[in-house]
Amino acid sequence: MPRRAKVALFKDEGDFLSRQVSALYGILADIYGTDKLVLKASKLEALDYLQSDKLSERVLALQKLVYEDPTIDTAPPLEAIPQILNEIQEELADFIARRSVEDNLERRVAERMQERHEEYLQEIRMQILRENAGPENAHTLKKLAILEKMEQTRLARSAMEVLRPQSLEEIVGQERAVRSLLAKLVSPFPQHILIYGPPGVGKTTAARLALEEAKKIKGSPFKADAPFIEVNGATLRWDPREVTNPLLGSVHDPIYQGARRDLAESGVPEPKLGLVTEAHGGVLFIDEIGEMDPLLLNKLLKVLEDKRVTFDSSYYDPADENVPQYIRKLFEEGAPADFVLIGATTCDPEELSPALRSRCAEVYFEPLTPAQIETIVREAAARLGVKLEPAVPSLIAEYTIEGRKAVSLLADAYGLALYQQYQKRGRRRRLITVQHILEVAQTARLTPFITARAQDEPEIGRVFGLAVAGFVGSVLEVEAVAFPAREPGKGNIRFNETAGSMARDSVFNAAAVFRLLTGEDLSDYDVHVNVVGGGNIDGPSAGLAVCAAIISAIQGRAVRQDVAVTGEISIQGKVKPVGGIVEKIYGARQAGMRYVILPEANAAEVPGDLPGIQVIPVATVAQALEHLLVKE
Repeated sequence: MPRRAKVALFKDEGDFLSRQVSALYGILADIYGTDKLVLKASKLEALDYLQSDKLSERVLALQKLVYEDPTIDTAPPLEAIPQILNEIQEELADFIARRSVEDNLERRVAERMQERHEEYLQEIRMQILRENAGPENAHTLKKLAILEKMEQTRLARSAMEVLRPQSLEEIVGQERAVRSLLAKLVSPFPQHILIYGPPGVGKTTAARLALEEAKKIKGSPFKADAPFIEVNGATLRWDPREVTNPLLGSVHDPIYQGARRDLAESGVPEPKLGLVTEAHGGVLFIDEIGEMDPLLLNKLLKVLEDKRVTFDSSYYDPADENVPQYIRKLFEEGAPADFVLIGATTCDPEELSPALRSRCAEVYFEPLTPAQIETIVREAAARLGVKLEPAVPSLIAEYTIEGRKAVSLLADAYGLALYQQYQKRGRRRRLITVQHILEVAQTARLTPFITARAQDEPEIGRVFGLAVAGFVGSVLEVEAVAFPAREPGKGNIRFNETAGSMARDSVFNAAAVFRLLTGEDLSDYDVHVNVVGGGNIDGPSAGLAVCAAIISAIQGRAVRQDVAVTGEISIQGKVKPVGGIVEKIYGARQAGMRYVILPEANAAEVPGDLPGIQVIPVATVAQALEHLLVKE
């Protein structure tokens, strides 16, 4: 290459490199600023090289500034400058990228700090507002005002509340049961009690008043503030997840069930005490205890034995210092539950758990007689301040044997009387008439409870038997007709199949006894036996009534209609014992019977005080017929 051409090439290349160096200085000036760049060059001993006219010295200064290394002191040769400039460009590119990222991060950090700062300020403002105003706001204060206004509006007390007995003396017809109940409560060693009886006879009221009476008696274990906790057993169910248990208590875990906020934040479970602890030192009354869930009942029996209920939770850590002392005590020692259990039921004793019955004394409330219902009605009328027509109490007694239902009928009739007087714009005469009772009964579709009643006039082939359902006895009409068979020995025996297989067995047993007593064969007669009303006879106790009806119909001898009978008959003519004696006697009293014939083996079960009715124990069918059949 000619020398002139080579010189021109170097000149062009030097100009290009010089421009690159100038551009790089411009970039540095943009990054640091001119003043700061000069100051930096002075610190790095590059200021003289920076102002030099030689390209290599300016590159040396550039190296010192970019790498921030004052020990670089050799100017590079011309041929090495392009490579050095490329390296400087790479370094500047990394620096600019790094600085861009840092700036971006600083911007984001500043934004986040600003957000946190604003949130913190907002939280401080809300805390100040809560401290000044508490948890209330306009919405909650409005709800509170509505509730307070509702509290000021009260209707008159319900009729049941006004007419409910206020003392044990006002409970009608249950003197023996109330005395037995009190005897078991006032003892220094009170017993758990099961109360049996039909509905509406005062079981719940008697239990509540018995506790109040026991508090007054010296030596009673119950203090003046002893609680009476009442719950319905039909509403109590065992939750297998153990999330909630209002009877025994449960544990609210901090994660799934939401314990109290301060406990949940520290992961501490919170026990919730149940009714057994609320009843501590008093009475836990469970109505309809026969309807309780069996699993829950078994757990309740365990509490009765231990007099304490325990709690457990997988979230409880005994080593956790954040656990309050009362929660630690509940988990480690349990909660006290020393109370007297009183359970009421309308079920038969056999339907209840044997384990429950073995732990409890048993008290039986008796069905109310018509006379007792009349007494309840008169006392309720006195509390209402109304007068009754003379026939009103007896009329109400025809429609119910429940004291609560009788009072309800009276209250309905009282409301009807007031409304009728309001319509007539007349003076408000507080008088309840027979017509008021009849209208209320018709509106409620009520029918007389007792359809069969005692009569003075004897009848042929009609005998009053006795039945029992639950704790209520009733009179059962058994009738028979007999005709000589068209052909001797080919007579038929008919009876209503709805009476059940027990009634059929009673008829066949009666056929054998008839032949035993009379010497005649029942097959010589066409006999039809009917249980009036078509009721199913669940037991053999109607055997004596069936046998007497058949003998009366065939022999044409009248049967006294003021006598009711019960008893199983054997084919040897003996009268065997049956169940439900007390209930059956009360059923006979309700129907107005003067006499009750029952098996001699049941005589020990007869109550001692039975005004208005006489009990006649018999051992054989022949003895029963002497009292039943009218002597010729």
